[in-house]
Amino acid sequence: MGGSGGGERTPEGSEEQQKRSEIYTYEAPWHIYAMNWSVRRDKKYRLAIASLLEQFPNRVEIVQLDDSTGEIRSDPALSFEHPYPPTKTMFVPDRDCLRPDLLATSADFLRIWRISSDDEGDDENNKKSNSSSKSSSRVELRSLLNGNRNSEFCTPLTSFDWNEAEPRRVGTSSIDTTCTIWDIEREAVDTQLIAHDKEVYDIAWGGVGVFASVSADGSVRVFDLRDKEHSTIIYESADPPETPLVRLGWNKQDPRYMATIIMDSAKVVVLDIRFPTLPVVELHRHQASVNAVAWAPHSSCHICTAGDDSQALIWDLSSMGTAGGSASGGGGQQAAAAADGGLDPILAYTAGAEIEQLQWSSTQPDWVAIAFSTKLQILRV
Repeated sequence: MGGSGGGERTPEGSEEQQKRSEIYTYEAPWHIYAMNWSVRRDKKYRLAIASLLEQFPNRVEIVQLDDSTGEIRSDPALSFEHPYPPTKTMFVPDRDCLRPDLLATSADFLRIWRISSDDEGDDENNKKSNSSSKSSSRVELRSLLNGNRNSEFCTPLTSFDWNEAEPRRVGTSSIDTTCTIWDIEREAVDTQLIAHDKEVYDIAWGGVGVFASVSADGSVRVFDLRDKEHSTIIYESADPPETPLVRLGWNKQDPRYMATIIMDSAKVVVLDIRFPTLPVVELHRHQASVNAVAWAPHSSCHICTAGDDSQALIWDLSSMGTAGGSASGGGGQQAAAAADGGLDPILAYTAGAEIEQLQWSSTQPDWVAIAFSTKLQILRV
């Protein structure tokens, strides 16, 4: 992933050439905003992308890399219209394919879509004949979930997160200051909390009943569903006070750590929830506002960030004594440098425009996806 790029790779057919291919590009007919990887093992290199159009009808496409040709293709049968631009999209966290193939989107409401095909269940047939499965594939709206019980009007959802440990639970964040926990199987609200003093911009699960959120009030708060009356403030932006926090990433490999992004800021703040208010480290190598952050799904000490400087950077945080690393010996010097903002990324990639979206594949951890302008790129890291 080192160096700069942005153009398409056209890999040759041999397996050896395939392995060396590190970048695949898909150009959508519109500006891409929401984007995410499929989690299912039987759907490798599959992603959902969504449009950012200043009009009511928007689009969602499900695309997949054909690794025999090196081409990312969209299946017209799996492209559908969506009201308003989705703020986020996620596939059901179901690696072992035990549940229906679901996709969720957030905008005015939380919507759950079911992806199905006539030959579902026949895995061998699916693998052998992509063309036949494509022709019979379809996407249907399974649930439209509205958390505004007392109003006919909706308050837009800024984000959501699907609980990996308990996939019937989805948490949403809204501009109305609330976070709502849904039971998507009952299509009912489990819990709705006034989480912050201002708009809530992002939400992330840290376990079965624990989630965190960030807000325009400048705070990161952690909630435990066993004690809904209280929350813990982990961090508050200070320069200046109450600068909005716009994104939150919770380290799945080591839940003591999370990372947040400050609005219009080029730095990323890494937090240890055991030591509230004081960042473990701040990452300072972006040259413009950071838009996205993703922890490595397979390593507790690696994180990827991307922003308006068109850069995607991967960082190794093990030198800070965080995330299972040790700060003794030589690591202590690195930790001191890191504390002064001196930590450098270990990998850098320059895209063709500002990177607005970044996702690290949990099922294929060698691959990171980025979205910029009308392009989706998947990068081998």
